[in-house]
Amino acid sequence: MFKPTNYQLENVGTGRIFSDEGWTLADPESPSPSLVRAVYEHRQFNPREELKGLYRYADWMPIQRTLRHSHAPVTYKSKGLAKMLGMENLYITFSGYWPKIGAKMETCSFKETEAYSVCARLPRKNKRVLVVQSAGNTARAFARVCSDNNIPIVICIPQDNIHDLWFLSPLKNCVKVIATPKGTDYYDAIALGDKLCKNPRYLAEGGAKNIARRDGMGTTVLSAAEVIGRIPDAYFQAVGSGTGAIAAWENAMRLAEDGRYGKNAMRIYACQNSPFTIMYDSWKADSRELLPLTPQESRRNAEVILAKVLSNRKPPYSLAGGLYDALKATGGDMFKINNDEIVYWMLQFFQSEDVDIFPASAAAVASLAKALEEGKVQKDETVMLNITGGGMLNATRKGFTLKEPDLVLSPELSAEEIIMAVDKLF
Repeated sequence: MFKPTNYQLENVGTGRIFSDEGWTLADPESPSPSLVRAVYEHRQFNPREELKGLYRYADWMPIQRTLRHSHAPVTYKSKGLAKMLGMENLYITFSGYWPKIGAKMETCSFKETEAYSVCARLPRKNKRVLVVQSAGNTARAFARVCSDNNIPIVICIPQDNIHDLWFLSPLKNCVKVIATPKGTDYYDAIALGDKLCKNPRYLAEGGAKNIARRDGMGTTVLSAAEVIGRIPDAYFQAVGSGTGAIAAWENAMRLAEDGRYGKNAMRIYACQNSPFTIMYDSWKADSRELLPLTPQESRRNAEVILAKVLSNRKPPYSLAGGLYDALKATGGDMFKINNDEIVYWMLQFFQSEDVDIFPASAAAVASLAKALEEGKVQKDETVMLNITGGGMLNATRKGFTLKEPDLVLSPELSAEEIIMAVDKLF
């Protein structure tokens, strides 16, 4: 029987240590917006060889149990892409479906890491319905994990992104998908889910505020540290909310506290897909606060970009412990990548590494190339490239099934109307 992980919570802004009430997302005593972090009983990084898949990292995950069918990210030293870029120590952490290297995430996305961690934070006898808002990959990951483990869930997603809900096998009835109408964006899906959660029957997953989400995503850095034997000098990832980059920073700090993997601050390099560059623009303006972006501009920009998952209008950038702090603390930077660059690097990665990757992953590759060109990263440094999704050609070669929305609801509806409509699905 799995023993729940022992940990406390820390308010990043104030340093206050307090207990988790089971699904605490924020410090109720915080004087200003701040993320909370898990402070684990085990301060040293010790993978659990007796546990399968992602749960080998259970000592640094705030979980009550383990679930079926999880897989961990796979890190390997690049040859093809490294040669193309002239790099000596490029390590790729791949989250997707590539059996050749042992990567077996059937949703082809590192969002599986957060889904297996978040859902394992739920108590075994949970009676509430989990609510997750998504721009695409998160929806696919949570749907698959909840279906495989009989966890009731409502997933809110823009109808324009519904093509991301492909699966290798049909979902169970415990998974319900609610779409916002065509022309809406991720923020509209967030608004819809927030109204639904006004009913206590429904449990807000919490996004970046959920320590389980971040510490699940942070397993990418643990995978890299295991293979490399040290904390990387630099880390590259494309970001929509920035949660994965924040998670990488947090686990790099845990590894530094351990001491056996070095004590360097892993520089965080994040990128966005132009023209949806709200965090890039704010960072380049040296502004902790996000620059203004109207709903109309957001929706228009989200329609244009190839990497649809990189389109969060209200990301966790400004609050204590958010992406702004991660970039400042590590001496990192941000890049903006256009659609043409994404297509180019999707092709180059396929040719050099022999696997297909998603547009967001290609944006991260493009940002690494730019960092090298601009001298921000040296060719002999140890670099971790987080390929957050790929292998779809491998995974879907025998076909797939699409999940149509169970309901299409406007976020402009009242909470009562939304709750009444969704209640009828269960």
